[in-house]
Amino acid sequence: MTDVEMYDDFSDVVSSENTVSPQSILDILKKYCETISVFDLMAVNAEMIEESKYVQDGYKKKSHGVYAKYFLGRIKDVHSDDNKYEHDIDKEEFIDAISTLKSYHINESVTSKTKFPLIYGIISIYTTFILEEPIHPVGTPFPGSLYVEEHDGKFYCPVKDANLESPNAVCKMCIAEQLEF
Repeated sequence: MTDVEMYDDFSDVVSSENTVSPQSILDILKKYCETISVFDLMAVNAEMIEESKYVQDGYKKKSHGVYAKYFLGRIKDVHSDDNKYEHDIDKEEFIDAISTLKSYHINESVTSKTKFPLIYGIISIYTTFILEEPIHPVGTPFPGSLYVEEHDGKFYCPVKDANLESPNAVCKMCIAEQLEF
């Protein structure tokens, strides 16, 4: 089983179910979480630290804490999630998301020597389609002292619109709306 096969598994669910059930998607996510070891998480953490070495220190500390907790830490959450989700997943949005994430995974696998592309895909799908939360959690800092915010049950991101045209950005699948500032 290769990491990129996860997207084929999602495609199989989409083609075999009238509606896409969160439970079917969660089962696939759990299967691929089992392929991620603590050593994989450590390697991804080291890669994230290396990639942020030129970022301003104040922003780097805040953002790395959020990414470590919600990006790497959520792998454990996915693996142990035994909740029963009743909502339907929008089939067209899900098809678009798996297409975007599969493309990202294939392109990123060329340069990344870690399981970063797999973890990125798992967490993006889990937060968006299972938890129905923004990919970057509330409080995630962005340059300019801006943060992902929640108001009255709606989520707002300060960089969503700026990234919608990027071919591999998960912003277009994220449920957050653009934060007006």
